[in-house]
Amino acid sequence: MLYNTYEMQRSWLAGAGALSQQTSEWLLNPANPISYIGTTAVMARALEVFAHATEARGKPGFGLDTCLIDGETVAVTEEIVLRKPFGQLKRFVRDAARNDPRILIVAPMSGHFATLLRGTVERLLPGHDVYITDWRDAKHVPLSDGSFDLNDYVDYIMEFMTAVGPGAHMLAVCQPAVPAYAALALMEANDHPARPLTLTMMGGPIDTRQAPTSVDDVATERPYEWFQNNVIATVPAIYAGSGRRVYPGFLQLSGFLSMNLANHMKSHWEMFKHLVAGEDADADATKAFYDEYRSVADMTAEFYLQTIDQVFQRQLVAKGEFEHRGQTADPARITRTALLAIEGERDDISGLGQTRAALDLAVNLPATSKEYFMAEGAGHYGIFNGRRWRDMIAPRVEAFIRAHDHAGKLPKAVLPPIKVEPVQGIEFA
Repeated sequence: MLYNTYEMQRSWLAGAGALSQQTSEWLLNPANPISYIGTTAVMARALEVFAHATEARGKPGFGLDTCLIDGETVAVTEEIVLRKPFGQLKRFVRDAARNDPRILIVAPMSGHFATLLRGTVERLLPGHDVYITDWRDAKHVPLSDGSFDLNDYVDYIMEFMTAVGPGAHMLAVCQPAVPAYAALALMEANDHPARPLTLTMMGGPIDTRQAPTSVDDVATERPYEWFQNNVIATVPAIYAGSGRRVYPGFLQLSGFLSMNLANHMKSHWEMFKHLVAGEDADADATKAFYDEYRSVADMTAEFYLQTIDQVFQRQLVAKGEFEHRGQTADPARITRTALLAIEGERDDISGLGQTRAALDLAVNLPATSKEYFMAEGAGHYGIFNGRRWRDMIAPRVEAFIRAHDHAGKLPKAVLPPIKVEPVQGIEFA
């Protein structure tokens, strides 16, 4: 009922938004005498802001067609290396003969699409062979494709690392720091040949007992049953995943917006002022941010509820008690993969110390294989996007990877050549 009500409201707002945009363009048309009245521009731009806020959005594209390498512009193409029901492994292939470190970026499954990390990919592309987990919107996955929970997420990470191949690196941003850390513990324990040489964790809730934020409070102040009964909905019949139980993207977006409502209102007010003043470039920058921010996906109910229970309420990974297919993911088994923990000084989603805890939990990993960096002035999104990411954080990540990139020293029997065979067909919605 909740999802159907939302769809009705979304359809109505989309129609109202389209009408508002048409009215705005009509008011601003030089052929319209009304456009020369002083207050017309204010009315038109207000309608434009409303139209942008109510616009229907799907999955964005990365749009990374080129990158600059050694002063030369080279073409970049996207290839799907491996496709599974709930996600695919994507590679950004550069038209350049280079032997750069291979890195798997594990994108969050927390409402937004992997394109939220566009800036992360763009910054790493010139010096790395970049792969990324491209998660699928759960409302488009038919019930016949089965379920997807936190354990499946761990399986996907290990399978994707296997496809990338031995001697690669892994970087997990925010939420996936937890399953990536668990996957690493399991790969180390089982002497998996494709275990990453390094794991970089950025703003991840490894141990939410450290400096709890409002996000942690929301997840722990209410009992597990509350989440079952209040935030889970059924996908309506208009989607391929009809009947699937999900935590809807629109509820997640509402949560994101409410956490910093004053800042979002201020951003839209500034965008309105830029539009009235004719400063279209500044307004377009804000629009581009919210085009990405408002593009959200549903996640399966079983994944969301298991995360609430085991990561936030019982902290099983931090306690070394997370069970995966009958085996405990014990951080003490991590002895070879180098770890880098990165936190933002002003992160209001994953508090200071939550990611760093991963270093302390890996008690058998030498201190020379552990590194910590706190980015001064960086908020949560600033860790992986924007100026601080490009100028302050990315250089630390790159130096860390190269300091531990001994892929060329691995026995040839363990490090076979990687042959990418793109999957045919259209991409996921």
